[in-house]
Amino acid sequence: MLMITGTHAIMYSEDADALRAFFRDVLEFDSVDSGGGWLIFALPPAELGIHPTEGAPAHELYLMCDDIEATVEQLEGKGVEFTRPVEDAGWGLMTALRLPDGGELGIYEPRHASPEQPEA
Repeated sequence: MLMITGTHAIMYSEDADALRAFFRDVLEFDSVDSGGGWLIFALPPAELGIHPTEGAPAHELYLMCDDIEATVEQLEGKGVEFTRPVEDAGWGLMTALRLPDGGELGIYEPRHASPEQPEA
């Protein structure tokens, strides 16, 4: 049996405090303080897609939801800005939200099979 028990993702930011507050207060992710205000957030179930590239290796982070329109509406009600309209990418409906540090975070409603819901 493999010893891998989870995934730990890291986001680097010039305004880490604002980004932590966004994940805690706006996205309402549960967290623990690992010391000195360094919050570690619980994430919903995850999946990993591995895509070919002809460029340098890269990593991306997206949030997933069951209903993109309802999620966008709920987050806009909390003052979140979206940087592009919802579009059909074939494998799902996708948009991106503006993070407090000026970065973007993709969010999508999957239309592909998932290890969590293979019949999707």
